[in-house]
Amino acid sequence: MIKNARKGGSGAGLALALVLVGVLCSGSAVARTTASQNPSTPPFDPHILVDQFGYRPTDPKVAVIRTPHRGFDAGDRFAPGRTGYDVRSAANHRVVFSGPLQPWRGGAVQPSSGDSGWWFDFTRVREPGAYYLFDRERGRRSAVFRIDRAVYAPLLRTALRVFFYQRSGCAKSQPFADACWTDSPAYAGKLQDTEARDIRRPKDASSARDLSGGWFDAGDTNKYVTFASGAVHSLLTAYLRAPGAFTDDVGIPESGNGVPDLLDEVLWQIDWLKKMQNKDGTSLLKVGVTRHAPASPPSSDRQARYYVGTCTSATISSAAMFAHAALVLDRVHGLERQARDLRRRAARGFDAFTESPRRETDCDEQKVLSGDADVDAPTQDALSVVAAIYLFAITGEPRFNIHVKANYRRLRPFHDFGWSRYDAHFGDSLLFYTTLAGADPDVKRSILEAKLADAGSAKTHVYGIDDEDLYRNYLHREQYHWGSNTIRLNYAGSNLDMPAFGLMPGRATEFRARALETLHYLHGVNPFGMVYMTNMYPLGATRSVNEAFSQWFAPGSRWSNALESECGPAPGFVTGGPNASALKDGVPPALVPPVGQPPQKSYRDWNAHGRQASYSITEPSISIQANYVKVLSSFVE
Repeated sequence: MIKNARKGGSGAGLALALVLVGVLCSGSAVARTTASQNPSTPPFDPHILVDQFGYRPTDPKVAVIRTPHRGFDAGDRFAPGRTGYDVRSAANHRVVFSGPLQPWRGGAVQPSSGDSGWWFDFTRVREPGAYYLFDRERGRRSAVFRIDRAVYAPLLRTALRVFFYQRSGCAKSQPFADACWTDSPAYAGKLQDTEARDIRRPKDASSARDLSGGWFDAGDTNKYVTFASGAVHSLLTAYLRAPGAFTDDVGIPESGNGVPDLLDEVLWQIDWLKKMQNKDGTSLLKVGVTRHAPASPPSSDRQARYYVGTCTSATISSAAMFAHAALVLDRVHGLERQARDLRRRAARGFDAFTESPRRETDCDEQKVLSGDADVDAPTQDALSVVAAIYLFAITGEPRFNIHVKANYRRLRPFHDFGWSRYDAHFGDSLLFYTTLAGADPDVKRSILEAKLADAGSAKTHVYGIDDEDLYRNYLHREQYHWGSNTIRLNYAGSNLDMPAFGLMPGRATEFRARALETLHYLHGVNPFGMVYMTNMYPLGATRSVNEAFSQWFAPGSRWSNALESECGPAPGFVTGGPNASALKDGVPPALVPPVGQPPQKSYRDWNAHGRQASYSITEPSISIQANYVKVLSSFVE
């Protein structure tokens, strides 16, 4: 990170890079100093909400001013001044734009947030620089934000570095890891990942296998083949759609090798998936521990590690990931040989799955913790279509096209609205199929008609922007569940599909604006006025997630809180998001919030292990992270 930060080109970029170096090398204490304000700057008010990182010059820019009516903060009312708002330069406080506020639905209270509010459109401000919004009557301001064509590039690098910090069996050493987050290789000891044993034969040394590498899935340090699907496919799709967004200087050990660092990270996971695959094409299911124990930092966990044996769900998941990776790697100079190997592995896995007499749906007995890695039979059959689509693309073999034609309607987009709001890789693969020269014309037409019908249904509030949500990023009440930020990002992805495939070109700006509003929501335009990413003060956040459920960033450790502990969590982890089912998912009823709140306020910034079940609210995961990368990369030039 230090090495790359020093590569700033312009004077402004170099100055920013040097600030980031100082912050990151010194931990959260400097982050607090950086976030503090110049005494001449008006007081910050958390009711005036902007994207705390900023906006690109020509993009829409609409702030939200909120006043609470329901929920834990119902008494925290805010009445903005009636004379309108200014946009002021953070450098000299000069007014660059003034305009009126627009009441949202005439002052109505939105049910999902319990808030009413106003919108302030300052799209006309395009000049690069640092700014804040100012309420002249109240003498209060928003967070400082930037307008810059490359405003999201540092965020993309930070989000990608999360995968490096999630690596198992890899040393996090300087200069690639900041001093705060260095660690020895995790699970490299005796009876750990280099010699993991079959959970069914824990005392049988002959069952030991080298299953080292890969990413920790989430806040726990286990590794799952089936859970990897969403992350791997989303990162590969991100690269296919916006290859120019990804550089070779993110600051990981492979940086500078001529391969974009996103693909280096994917290869780290793919290499582990190859170890999980057997010679006959079947695949093991997961690797992990048998009891909850401290792992702060991960290398401190000395428990023996075990694997769960073969399962059809893992077999077809691996086949689909191998096929997709083969497609992408074959386009990168120097990776053609690896692409050929993955093509063979994908075909073996596909054949092993299709020749299996049954779909295995109860392989995970939960002796290896934590998540249940089993997948139901319909989802496994759908994954076989994903695998067949990419196998057809890389081999041209008719049998794969025949499989697609016979089974493509099994995929979720044909049984749900929102196209890719769940299992985004299903929708992504279907649309990719329509670009293939040998695609069946009837199948192609059916897919595109279904996508267009989905986008044309205004009543679902998935596509484009309407006034259904005060915070300009509507999410259905039922989707405020465990991991709601994933669904929010998938809605953005469904919108980005449209311009990516040239569908409804007259509405392209509207679709991209909806995706941008998702980023703005995650960057602070939400009822908490908080960036839903850990420890983002070094990158300019005024209010950021300080804690996330993680065994590494455990309560009481030097990594527990970005403002109160020595280091806080590493920057950039996207947390799960508001969960209106918090009580059902184990959070105690006395913990308010997240319990007893409007859906958008069903969140709490905390990381308590055990009975408080903070994992159902604040746990990050590689899938959420990959979805964020996919959406963000569409706006990085």
